[in-house]
Amino acid sequence: MFDRKISLCLCLALGVAGCSRLDHVGKPPSFTPTRNSTEHTAMLNPGLPLTAEPKRRIDQASLWSGGRQSLLGDRRALKRGDILTVVIEIDEEAAISNSTERSRSGAESLSIPHLYGLPQRLNRKLPDGASLDDAVSLNSSARSGGDGSVSRKEELTLRVAATVMEVLPNGVLAIQGTQEVRVNFELRELLVSGYVRPEDISRQNQITYDKIAAARISYGGRGQITDVQQPRIGQQVLDMILPF
Repeated sequence: MFDRKISLCLCLALGVAGCSRLDHVGKPPSFTPTRNSTEHTAMLNPGLPLTAEPKRRIDQASLWSGGRQSLLGDRRALKRGDILTVVIEIDEEAAISNSTERSRSGAESLSIPHLYGLPQRLNRKLPDGASLDDAVSLNSSARSGGDGSVSRKEELTLRVAATVMEVLPNGVLAIQGTQEVRVNFELRELLVSGYVRPEDISRQNQITYDKIAAARISYGGRGQITDVQQPRIGQQVLDMILPF
């Protein structure tokens, strides 16, 4: 009975994993729905303001307006539901090389050719070739060496619009952005999330990735080419459980 439950659970897990590939069998992969998403919810519910704004009397005769919609107004993202542009320009290169070598040798020898004549008497009773003249003789030698190198180069240039998901009590903005681009039968996904300070947002309503705290940037995709490049679910399971 217990084995049957395990087999059923395994079949269900494999079936769920295979359903994701059925989405793009014979057709391009489907886009992730934008309605009722976390970003869409943040735009529909801007939330309550942190501070009460005093009433201002608008002078109809004045040409100056300090609102966000005015020509010189501050259009930077400040509240929940606002949108800003995240600029990702990663160009990093690292090279590390290490080399170690260790050598050790030792020798120990213990002989008892004369011990009250006992070795000579015992030698007669020992098999041919055996002798107590050299009772103990040890030789050891050890040598180890290691050589390793790491070379890494990353270059990524992307721009994505992110939504302010939440305004924290200290004024920091929690942002999240998604972008999907479909080319033929392959769908590219870009995900960005993190925390930014309002003062780090430029007048163009942009912020670079190095000013995002706890930044999470993912650039990948799904589709027929990605499926071919990935090992099958059964192979991945076997790689985890097989000890050899």
